[in-house]
Amino acid sequence: MLSSLFPLAYGLIFITLLWQAFRVMGRGFKAADQQPLNEKPIDRTGRLTIHPELLDGEGRLTEEDLLTVRFGSDGDLPNPPTNPGE
Repeated sequence: MLSSLFPLAYGLIFITLLWQAFRVMGRGFKAADQQPLNEKPIDRTGRLTIHPELLDGEGRLTEEDLLTVRFGSDGDLPNPPTNPGE
């Protein structure tokens, strides 16, 4: 008896998950249609937003050098290693 209920339960769960997946995708498509892709998003405050880690102790933009990370697909080749003995 259990072997005859398993395919039925499996099919019911599969159809339910498929229906939920289409609902979520439909919400995404509706959200994408609300704002055209060629427009820049509007800042919610209407003011320029600066990350707090770019500010010094007095709240001004820092003047010190910042550590950056570059990934291999940036197109720039790294500087060749120098030999300290030469």
